[in-house]
This record gives sequence, structure tokens and C-alpha cells, in this order.
Amino acid sequence: MKDSTSNTPYRTLGNQLRYWREQIRESLAEAAGAVEIDIESLERIEQGIERPSEDILMLLINHFDMQDAEAVRLWELAGYEDSRNDRARLAGDLANKPTMVLLAIDMRTQYTDGVQIETSPGGLTIQFTQGNGQPVAKVGMSYEQAQVVLQTLQTALLKKTYLGDRPLLPPGND
Repeated sequence: MKDSTSNTPYRTLGNQLRYWREQIRESLAEAAGAVEIDIESLERIEQGIERPSEDILMLLINHFDMQDAEAVRLWELAGYEDSRNDRARLAGDLANKPTMVLLAIDMRTQYTDGVQIETSPGGLTIQFTQGNGQPVAKVGMSYEQAQVVLQTLQTALLKKTYLGDRPLLPPGND
């Protein structure tokens, strides 16, 4: 009989990640959405079939709010201990050198015709899509902020419905 664990080289890592996800009572969809990977990828990671990339593992560790010791254990289970030492050495080499960070922000308007909303205990995530389901933008917010957005949308829609494109009258001089 063939050992089923031979097909799942990262079983312990996957079990640990599933444990952490279940501790915060998140579904696969919620956790996958939080780190922006597809559900099937997270499922393969939790089954131990697939090793998460260093970036995805770091995002999961941060998302699950793990302490350092737990994070190091997962890092080692994924087989990243050597690259971690390389990163630490590189960070030490760069510690006293000036650093500049550039952020590119694309402020173009993206038009959508679809939306998907996922909820969690902390708030909701809205993913806007185009015709073929292609994601355009993803925004997360608290329930309180969602109420403000909803009221703002309702006001804008009412103004468009009842005022059309007519400009508002200027305030009177009393």
C-alpha cells in the first residue's frame, strides 16, 4: 500500500495553516481573499500539496497575527530557513544605506459591471469585476465605513434621479 503522505510534502505546514484559519473562524474564501489568492490555491496549501511562496506565507502569517516563534516554525516547515538567513544578511548589509521607496498609484477610473461582496466579523470586502469576471479592484472596509459609503451612494443616485445634470442653484443672499 502506497503512503498517502508522499504526495503531500507540506502536510504539517498545511495542517498548521488550516488550524490558524479555523481559530479565527474564517472560511477558505475569506482567508484566500485576505491574502489575494484563489480558493483552490489555499486549499492545496492547506492539504500540503503545494508550498506557498515566501510572499504568500508572509501574508498568511501576518493575516493570522502569529507570534514570532509560530511564524518561524511555519517558515521552517515551508523549507525557507536558508533564504530567511540570506534575507537577514541582506537586511544587515542595507541597514545603514539610504533607502527610497516609490509607490506607483494608478488613479485612472476603472469601469465595472459586476460586484462580489464577502463579509467577515471585521467588515466586508467588495470586489469589482468586468463582464468576464475579471477583477478590476478590491476594497475592504469596516461595517461602519460601509454604511457611510452606502449613504453617499444613495445621495448621489437620488441627486442624479431627481436633478439630472442640472446645476444646483447658488445659496441665497439673506
